[in-house]
Amino acid sequence: MHELLRSVWREPRPAPPPPRVRWDWALVAVLATVAVLEGVLRPGLEWRVLSVVICAGLVFTLPWRRSRPLLVVTIAFGVCGVSPLLVGGPFPNQNVLVYLVLLPFSLFRWGSGREAATGAAIIFAKLGLDAALGFLPLGDAFAGVFIVTAAMALGAALRYRSRARGRELDQVKLLERARLARDLHDTVAHHVSAMAIRAQAGIATAATNPAAAVDALRVIDAEAARALDEMRGMVRLLRTQEPADLSPGPRVTDLTRLKPPVDVTLTGDVDSLPSPVSAAIYRLAQEAVTNAQRHARHATRIEVRVEADDHAVRLSVRDDGDPPGRPDGSTGFGLVGMAERAELLGGTCEAGPAPDRGWAVTAVLPRVAP
Repeated sequence: MHELLRSVWREPRPAPPPPRVRWDWALVAVLATVAVLEGVLRPGLEWRVLSVVICAGLVFTLPWRRSRPLLVVTIAFGVCGVSPLLVGGPFPNQNVLVYLVLLPFSLFRWGSGREAATGAAIIFAKLGLDAALGFLPLGDAFAGVFIVTAAMALGAALRYRSRARGRELDQVKLLERARLARDLHDTVAHHVSAMAIRAQAGIATAATNPAAAVDALRVIDAEAARALDEMRGMVRLLRTQEPADLSPGPRVTDLTRLKPPVDVTLTGDVDSLPSPVSAAIYRLAQEAVTNAQRHARHATRIEVRVEADDHAVRLSVRDDGDPPGRPDGSTGFGLVGMAERAELLGGTCEAGPAPDRGWAVTAVLPRVAP
């Protein structure tokens, strides 16, 4: 029992409550108008002006019943609990106060366990005090307890129904992601099997037919690129906190999307570059363009040139700005990373002041990465 009470006390708030909308303010306008009309037209109403002020004023707590449930319960039931002590009798007693039943409902629907327990204590203390002082008949007190408890139970039921619904949706999403991951696993297994078969064929023919072995390597490279792309997709699918992103990785041809003042020229067969090489050229060019835009002073043009032949692909990025304000020979972390990426693929990457003006980055990568 103690553990149950502790878990209820530590119950966090549910998902962020919906924001205040026009319907909330429309409800305030309607109830405030009804409170004023009842206060003016109801015969025999004691402390008429004060009653109208309290009943109409407490209506303005309703728009905050979801975001600040304990605060509005404390204000509303605190005012209604203190008022009878000030006037020496049951007060206020306008029928429009029935809207207060929305507050215990919202308290158990949107409040934390600590807030719900504290708010419930305040509400029942108000009802008990009124009954003890004779301001509220015993039958009306029991009826009030029943109505308030029913409102709380309804709020708690909707709260846990919403939570159960959210868990069901999460289970459906996880199940669907698992199905997609299994499908991708089968596809990747197919690519791996194809690579194994091609590798065996290349080994068998390497001594007598080197060209066939090279063709087998190219097929293996293509299959490996597809398998890697699909493996990335499978990993993204299994990341439940992020939406699945099945878009392919960057390639050389994506450089044409760079906006002015970047001028891109692609020469040779860049479409059939292996995925690792194509992605590396794109990343190197992207980093070089970013450095030029960030560091080159008074630059009006950035030229990106990519030339591909049967053996290698060459990248050149130049700008027409003043050289960056750093001593020759010093490099930043970006340039070090560019050189390392090129070296891992069996190529080179160099950066420095251009012979005439500006800064130049040149990279050469073998068409078939080691």
